[in-house]
Amino acid sequence: MDVNGTVAEGFEPVGEAFAANFALLGERGAAVAVYRDGHRVVDLWAGTKDVDGEAPWEPGTAQIVRSATKGVAAAALLLLHQRGELDLDAPVGVYWPEYKAAGKEHTRVRHLLAHRAGVPVLDRPLTPAEAADPGLGAAAVAGQAPVWEPGTDHGYHAQTYSWLTGELLRRVTGRPPGEWIADEIAGPVGADLWLGLPQSEHARVGRVGPAPAPQTAGGLKTRPKRAVADAYADPDSLTRRAFAAITPLPDENAPAYRAAALPASNGIATADGLARFYASLIGEVDGGTRLFTPETAALARAEQSAGPDRVLVVNTRFGLGYMLHGAASPLLSPGSFGHPGRGGALAFADPESGIAFGYVTNGFRQSVTADPRAQALVRAVRTALA
Repeated sequence: MDVNGTVAEGFEPVGEAFAANFALLGERGAAVAVYRDGHRVVDLWAGTKDVDGEAPWEPGTAQIVRSATKGVAAAALLLLHQRGELDLDAPVGVYWPEYKAAGKEHTRVRHLLAHRAGVPVLDRPLTPAEAADPGLGAAAVAGQAPVWEPGTDHGYHAQTYSWLTGELLRRVTGRPPGEWIADEIAGPVGADLWLGLPQSEHARVGRVGPAPAPQTAGGLKTRPKRAVADAYADPDSLTRRAFAAITPLPDENAPAYRAAALPASNGIATADGLARFYASLIGEVDGGTRLFTPETAALARAEQSAGPDRVLVVNTRFGLGYMLHGAASPLLSPGSFGHPGRGGALAFADPESGIAFGYVTNGFRQSVTADPRAQALVRAVRTALA
């Protein structure tokens, strides 16, 4: 496999791990980018643009990154807080009066960000077409009764995070979330990432799909704990219901789905776009704007939720919209904050080392928060810093 791109001196282990992902872990097409103190030190890509094709991955190839989008959605709300336009401790109903229905009047903005809102499921799932309609999605979560008292527990809002964060952003700014993110985040930072893919960018985006893990001795095959497997198998569990809030599963390669703005699940980005975005959260970045003040960056990674996750059925840790380093989602160090995308993508920042990391792939696996390919790259970055 020919690996293309550049690696700065000292970061050679990342290049070696990236090549090994193709040789040992069945990678089809992927890219990884790393920034340190705002300067790009790794920019690599290899394989095919489409998971089921032969055309090569090129500079600027982008992919859907699933839940790695959540980190961008969280940044939008934290930027509004930074600008004095959104109070994290205010009831959501202050900005979105309809949300006070069904026992949710005491839900606070920080509860939405930290997966403590108690609405990870919908009693009536939305179809893909309905899910793409922001008005229908917002009405569905506004009318949903919580499955636990908001603020008292946490559980991953896998799909409903789209309408919770997207509608709150719309209510505060008066603008569609994808448009606001393009103008206030992606544009100023110079990051190739989109929420609602413009027609002009369609040709850059590869086809994604399942990529079974290799069964050879060289591959890493993970088996979930029995409780986790049972939760995913039970159609009545919060786990299954949370991921099935959109039913049937949308076609992630369909132009209509890519054009929709679902902040929980359908952002599209390059590896460099994700890494550059996270670099802008913790410092100055070459040719782009710094987004977060040091105070907001500290707020983003301040632990809000920790312990047994009522949806993922493992121990998770969340700051305000970001997964924090832990056994379920290992990042670079205890101070890291970021977000994986189910079955593949990963992006995060580590303020102490100045590292920002982005990885995208066209082949999705069964993992939810800790894909072996991404983890191999994170370990390589750790080795490079040692």
